[in-house]
Amino acid sequence: MKWILGYFGLQIVILLILVIGSWLIWDRRLKKNHGQQVPEGFVRTNEVSIDPTTNKKLTVYFNPDTGERFYKEE
Repeated sequence: MKWILGYFGLQIVILLILVIGSWLIWDRRLKKNHGQQVPEGFVRTNEVSIDPTTNKKLTVYFNPDTGERFYKEE
């Protein structure tokens, strides 16, 4: 009986570690591509969108060397 509780307890701990780790990585990934200062090497595109959560206008910049995108808040 102890090993069954230990087995399920270990799975719950692993699941919690994965959920918390994923949340931290996801949050960091989303925030690093937004801001006011456009990094070097980025070229402005014609794409403009409105962020539905903040209602801010975002202009898209593209880095042709890396394929990375940057969203500048207007």
